[in-house]
Amino acid sequence: MDSPSRSSVIIIGAGVSGISAGKVLAENGIEDMIILEASDRIGGRIRKENFGGVSAELGAGWIAGVGGKESNPVWELASQSGLRTCFSDYSNARYNIYDRSGKIFPSGVAADSYKKAVDAAIEKLRSLEANLDGEVSEQPCSPKTPIELAIDFILHDFEMAEVEPISTYVDFGEREFLVADNRGYEHLLYKMAENFLFTSEGKILDNRLKLNKVVRELQHSRNGVVVKTEDGCVYEANYVILSASIGVLQSDLISFRPPLPRWKTEAIEKCEVMIYTKIFLKFPYKFWPCGPGKEFFIYAHERRGYYTFWQHMENAYPGSNILVVTLTNGESKRVEAQSDEETLEEAMGVLRDMFGPNIPNATDILVPRWWNNRFQRGSYSNYPIISDNQDVHNIKVIPILFLLHIFLCFHSGCTWRFPCCSCFIEKRGKIKRELHNASLNLASFVQAPVGRIFFTGEHTSERFSGYVHGGYLAGIDTSKSLLEEMRKQKERESESQAFLLEPLLALTGSLTLTQTEAVPSLHKCDIPTQLYLGGQVGLQEAIL
Repeated sequence: MDSPSRSSVIIIGAGVSGISAGKVLAENGIEDMIILEASDRIGGRIRKENFGGVSAELGAGWIAGVGGKESNPVWELASQSGLRTCFSDYSNARYNIYDRSGKIFPSGVAADSYKKAVDAAIEKLRSLEANLDGEVSEQPCSPKTPIELAIDFILHDFEMAEVEPISTYVDFGEREFLVADNRGYEHLLYKMAENFLFTSEGKILDNRLKLNKVVRELQHSRNGVVVKTEDGCVYEANYVILSASIGVLQSDLISFRPPLPRWKTEAIEKCEVMIYTKIFLKFPYKFWPCGPGKEFFIYAHERRGYYTFWQHMENAYPGSNILVVTLTNGESKRVEAQSDEETLEEAMGVLRDMFGPNIPNATDILVPRWWNNRFQRGSYSNYPIISDNQDVHNIKVIPILFLLHIFLCFHSGCTWRFPCCSCFIEKRGKIKRELHNASLNLASFVQAPVGRIFFTGEHTSERFSGYVHGGYLAGIDTSKSLLEEMRKQKERESESQAFLLEPLLALTGSLTLTQTEAVPSLHKCDIPTQLYLGGQVGLQEAIL
């Protein structure tokens, strides 16, 4: 029998997946849920911080995929909430590539370098296709010069998400909008939460949302789940929805009792964790070019990914005097391990290379640390490709080459645009199709439930991993799967009860009609329990 503190569902994590899952459960009559959030706020990797008088989006910052044949659900939420956004136009970024002397590479040189990078990417795709067929092919040359390294970083690291990287853009459109609202991207989560959690003046006061609850152990059996938190609290439920990030699942933060099956842990371990670090710099005044086509600019250095991609925030927040530089993966880990002062010195050195020695010093710096955050352990997931002629149960994988979005921009006069353009969508052709046919989405393994544990998050989205809308839709899908399982479980219990009742009803044959009529409100399914409790029929306790 359930204890008074037992819930129907525990949701671990109050990011976009956890909140969207809770909303769907509540809409379907599941009110006795608990949401356990490790931090002091909802949002997960959607997080804002006040910096220089504006809201700096430390994690997710863009709504990607707008203007297509289908409406992006996150864009719909933003429109309904009146969230202020700013269109991001990357089309001129390749004309704003600076060398270490502060000169901009001529457009012809940039175009030739991009074409060389695209050709190399196509060769890599063909090489991957050949490897899937068991053939050995020659690998293309790696980028060597500063401009080649910078372009390689932009094409492969700056935007890296989804096993099918263009599905977002094919379905929802090619446009991207930067969130530029002082309420923050997280405002969308608070609006969602208002639908099923008690709020007042923008604050969630519902005691079903429990902040600062760090889950350390998850016990599961056929009878339910027990969740233990770092502060010694214990929560019981029939089911749990686990929306922890893929990085957390790969860490030792949460232990499972019993351990997860091997197929599950191997699938989790094979997923790549990407780190995407946006460093914000505040200045007393602007010294960089502004105006049309100048929002994004690139720094070419001998070290790949070294403070390569820059953006000014004047379009989003006019007069803010803020620059943002993006680092990824290895450079992100390196910067997270050093002091902000060291990072500031490095960034200023790069800016003085581009704009001269007389530019002012930054007055403030903000460096997110997603990798060292034990509640996140990275920024988003990226899946490898699994060959269908390999042993799926062993989860043997080939690391994904996120190149499918760059067979693009030097065909038919197409205006260059990343991570996608209509030219690429039309011309991706045979290589893309064959790679897709030869791949199996690892997300399905990561998403698959284990007993009464249901997994959700952007990393469980088979088509939109790495994106906010992927996390949002994953929460909806997982909660619907759980509701279906709850329905089936109820049917199984009814069938089991009916099966047990057959011999019990036979035992009641000696009862007279008068005896039955003496309790006219008694349902026939209640008779065995009532008879047992009344001592009239000696039933074994195990049957009940």
